[in-house]
Amino acid sequence: MNSLQKRFEYTPQNIVRGAVVYALGDCIAALTLGEFAWLRLLGMMLVGATLYAFEIPNYFRWIARKVGNDSSLKASFQRTALALLYFNPLWIARHLVLIKLVSGNAHLVGGHLLSVAFWSFVVNIPVSVVANYVIQNKIPLQWRFLASAIFSGLMAVYYALSELFFQ
Repeated sequence: MNSLQKRFEYTPQNIVRGAVVYALGDCIAALTLGEFAWLRLLGMMLVGATLYAFEIPNYFRWIARKVGNDSSLKASFQRTALALLYFNPLWIARHLVLIKLVSGNAHLVGGHLLSVAFWSFVVNIPVSVVANYVIQNKIPLQWRFLASAIFSGLMAVYYALSELFFQ
């Protein structure tokens, strides 16, 4: 079966990668902010192993099907733009909400997280464009989730700090 055919991907490798990388990135963020909690670590492992390990690789496969393997500048920028469309302020806000929920801080979920996510996204556009360009155009499809997870793990520190910067 062609690797880009319309079928969902949810592999043991991506489950482990999602659990480890997203939890590690968030753990660094939590330690930086003095907010480490075992419940949060386990919750982010669960989110990384389930939601992100399913959703992100399948979106990247959709991008690959949609744009193809064309190496033109136009196709490269299309892949980058489609990745940026996915990791938008709503994605960031959802990530912040998930952190609050797995931390046992549902009472801290509110509309302010949308503002934090928006400004976090806007300020980070230059870095995100470069990272997503590299991920979508230089990394083979089977490694894009891991590369994206590592970038997102690094960004987890920024997202956590963005609540301090953009409130």
